[in-house]
Amino acid sequence: MPSSSSGSHAAMIEKAKTALYLRCSENPDHLYNQVELSALGVVPTKDANDLMQCIQILTNEGRFKLLQTDTSIVWKVVREEDAAKYKNLSADEALVYNHIESAGREGIWTRTLKARTNLHQTVQLRCLKSLEGRNMIKSMVNVKYPTRKYFILSTLQPADDTTGGPWFTDGELDVEFIEQMSAQIEKYIFSKSFVRVRPTASKKDKMSKTQAEEMRNKDLQEKKAPLNVRDTLLPMPPGHMDYPTASEISKWVRGSGLTPVPLEESQIRQLLDILYYDGRIEKVMGGIGFKAVRRPIGDDEEGVGNGLTEAPCGRCPVFNLCEEGGPVSASNCEYFKTWLDV
Repeated sequence: MPSSSSGSHAAMIEKAKTALYLRCSENPDHLYNQVELSALGVVPTKDANDLMQCIQILTNEGRFKLLQTDTSIVWKVVREEDAAKYKNLSADEALVYNHIESAGREGIWTRTLKARTNLHQTVQLRCLKSLEGRNMIKSMVNVKYPTRKYFILSTLQPADDTTGGPWFTDGELDVEFIEQMSAQIEKYIFSKSFVRVRPTASKKDKMSKTQAEEMRNKDLQEKKAPLNVRDTLLPMPPGHMDYPTASEISKWVRGSGLTPVPLEESQIRQLLDILYYDGRIEKVMGGIGFKAVRRPIGDDEEGVGNGLTEAPCGRCPVFNLCEEGGPVSASNCEYFKTWLDV
């Protein structure tokens, strides 16, 4: 009789365990404490020991995950496909994997992992190597602490605040990508900030055939440089309220196909801040819109000039005040001696 009784009890536990897992799977994101699990009423004996036995079996099978909150111990149901990962893991590997999984997209530092698992360094390294070999975890670079070794689940993408977002590649700032995207955004804002007007051809008086041939022959004999005719750019009228906003610019970037990397509006705002502080765009419409700034065409460096401009007098800002006996004169000019020595 005792053996028959123990057999029926084991069958009851097996049935209750399955029922408990199915009921909890109906709300997979919920964290259950012991009182809530008991309230489900799936253990027919209403015995707390039987309930804890079911919970322990599910935990050992990897179908329940044990978690610690600020106030109590709770359990979270694990999907069947995820629970299957634990079946072939040793106890140490399951412990390491569980802590890495709990870290989420932030990842976990190996030293922090060692403190939480309390495993020997050699054991932890062996577990990490085994899990990485099974493609269950992967290493990641945290731009805040580039010298530290971090691990994350292989199915997750690291959080932007740990990788630096799209502006970092392999943990290093991608300056070229930032400059290219900034230039394209500036070009788009420029197209929305000015009206391009094509130059119109000047009206010429009618001439005879003889006059036309004489002008043609004269042009052929003279070598003339081609005219450098540029389109006229006119600013938008005062009160214009159709300058692009950060939201509109973000929408344009997503639809332009400039980059396969998805960029959020907050990341586009970072590029806009760079352009703004570089003096390449202005904030308008109460800081909501953005307007491009026209920059001078040509070289910023001063040219050689001619004989007059090479001499101090040719570039003197007080040239009109220069005379003998006055505050400024050629005899006491401090720049003349330097120029003559050259």
